[in-house]
Amino acid sequence: MTGRWLRDRALTLVLMAMFLLSLSGQILTGLHEYNNARLEHQEAAIALAAYFTTGHFMEALFENWESEFLQMGAFVLLTIFLIQKGSSESKKESGDPRDEDPRRHRTDPDAPWPVRRGGLWLVAYENSLLIAFTVMFAGSFLGHVVSGAHEYTVEQHEHGASGVGGWQFVRMSEFWFQSFQNWQSEFLAVGSIVLLSVFLRQRGSAESKPVSAAHGSTGD
Repeated sequence: MTGRWLRDRALTLVLMAMFLLSLSGQILTGLHEYNNARLEHQEAAIALAAYFTTGHFMEALFENWESEFLQMGAFVLLTIFLIQKGSSESKKESGDPRDEDPRRHRTDPDAPWPVRRGGLWLVAYENSLLIAFTVMFAGSFLGHVVSGAHEYTVEQHEHGASGVGGWQFVRMSEFWFQSFQNWQSEFLAVGSIVLLSVFLRQRGSAESKPVSAAHGSTGD
């Protein structure tokens, strides 16, 4: 039973393990970089626990999460209305089962309970993926604003200048430079897989069409 449980969840487990390993690497190397900067300013190094409360760590964390959730949320939204003929990442032009009205399955005993319940529960459920990414993006964006303002203020104080609040920071080119340099790479990545999956294949991958599929075939 344990082996089957792990097999059925292997993709999520491996990706979360890779996330935690990468996050650990960010924390350890970030702490080292941060302490080196403090030593250059004749300040004492800080411990790991204290580093978690710094703008240096939190800003870098939220800045990247923000771009990831924006990418996925935008992709979910755009694929509702737009298609790319031949891409495994696109719906079919017509007759795609993902466009089917779930209300037709209200009496299906195997349907998720919001489908059987209907009403506002179903409205929320049929848009829940986009809602989730929107909430996570908004939270990360706010975290970027707050932690970025804090880090910028610390740097300003080191040079004898006054700091800024979150509202001031979000109106600065510094904030938008940080955001746009991540956003552009995310949209490049998702745009690349949409286009490349038209012509290229990877046998066995859910992100690829069957190797024998014609270039013009779209989706699953």
